[in-house]
Formats: sequence, C-alpha cells, structure tokens
Amino acid sequence: MQIIRKPKDMQSWSDSVRRTGFRLGLVPTMGYLHDGHLSLAAIAREQGRCDKIAMSIFVNPAQFAPNEDFARYPRDLERDCDLARSAGVDVVFHPDVTGMYSSQFRTYIEVETMGNVLCGRTRPTHFRGVTTVVAKLFNIVKPHAAVFGQKDAQQFIILQRMVHDLNMDVEMIRAPIVREPDGLAMSSRNKYLSPEERRDAVCLYEALKTAEALIGNGETNADQAIQAMKQVIQRRQTAQIDYIEIVDTGNLEHQSEIKKDTLIALAVFIGKTRLIDNLII
Repeated sequence: MQIIRKPKDMQSWSDSVRRTGFRLGLVPTMGYLHDGHLSLAAIAREQGRCDKIAMSIFVNPAQFAPNEDFARYPRDLERDCDLARSAGVDVVFHPDVTGMYSSQFRTYIEVETMGNVLCGRTRPTHFRGVTTVVAKLFNIVKPHAAVFGQKDAQQFIILQRMVHDLNMDVEMIRAPIVREPDGLAMSSRNKYLSPEERRDAVCLYEALKTAEALIGNGETNADQAIQAMKQVIQRRQTAQIDYIEIVDTGNLEHQSEIKKDTLIALAVFIGKTRLIDNLII
C-alpha cells in the first residue's frame, strides 16, 4: 500500500490507474478509522465494483467552526494506515492543509438551502466545507465511484445533489450504518465519551427504534414519532437534544407525514460530545 501526500502525485497515480482500464474507488475519511470506515472499502470492492481503492485521510479545517473540535479531533496515521492496509486499500492519500488550501484559497462550493437545515442549522459553514473538500478530492483522485456511510445522511444527500448539478462523473454509493453491539453508530467521536456517557449514548439508536416500531404499527404522523423519540432521549441524564427532524430524502424539506423515502435524523449532545444518527424509511 502506498501513502501519497501531494495532490499532484495523487493525480499522477490516478491517471496511471485509469490508463490501465482499472475502475477506481474512493473512500473519503477524516481518519481515526473504525470498522464503519473499513466497511466502505469492502463495499467499494464487492462484486467487482472497483479494482483499485484509494482512501483519503484528511481532517478538513473548512468544515469546522472556530468553536468546534478541529484541534482535538483524533489523529493516528500509523494506526490508520495499518487498518487501511488490512482492508485492502491500495493507496492512502494524506495531504497536509497547505496542500489542499493555499494561503490564497478563495473558491468554495455550496449547495443552496440543503446545507441550512438539520446539522446546518447550528453548523452554518459545515456543509460548504464538506462539498468543497469532496469536490477537490474528486478532482485530485478522479474516482469512478465514491463510497460514503449513511450515518452522515445529510452529507450524502447534499453531495449527491452537488454531483448531479455539476455533472460530475462519479458514482455515489451510500453504505449502511455500522453499529456497536448495543446499537450505537460507530464514530471517531465516540472516544470522547466517559463510561456513563457511553451508556447513555445508545439512546439515539433506542429513539430511532422506537420511531421505527411506531411506524411499523401504522403511525404516519411525524410529530407523534418525534415526541416518542424525545421521551426516550430525555430519560438519559447526560443527553441533550440538538434536533430531531423528519424530512424528505430528496430535498431535506420537513415532512409532516411519514411515507416512503423519509429520513428520520437526530443530533444529540451526550455530555459535550455531539452525536448523530438516522433512519431511512
């Protein structure tokens, strides 16, 4: 497995792969890998979907607000490379910040309105940073396909819109959420949780399962489902709800009625750690 640090070198590697006729897959990450990330590489490989796999490891400053956890976001490149190698990744692209954003950098990509709801309501510049860095990665790595986890469902939907609107020739693949045995969605931020907070963090999954059971029994009123979810979360001492919303998966607009292609999304602070999770009907 190769480790490439410079965008130009990554472009050269990708060009050589494409010239041979191989199909190239990209798994974009911010590192501190877990089984959820590794599952994305496996999905890129399965059924001959991609012949070569590139994984980017880059903690993107453009998607962090000044008061967020960019400086303390967990980083361990040696560990990440060992895990990526074990998952069959062919190359890790690990640029530094100056390689991605020069001192004269002025160009950003923004998907209008869709980045202002759900997580975007309290993180107003977050999705502009996400779309910009992913567009850059697509230009640098030149993948045929890119795999993203469903845990960041809003991110995937926004990126899918960007790819469609800008005629990017990249197949977008949404991978299922990978969970711990108790249901907590795997996340690099889970390491911030104290033992008590870790026990409470399962309330996100419990709330989603409560909503799923209600819907399975015929409930279609979004407000009723949201109220039931709130009750589950509010029983946990360290939990504070950021949002619980039910929206359309196509445009992220509020839905009062639960139907096919509905996204139930929530963000909850467990102590000081903000966790997200979701369910697609």
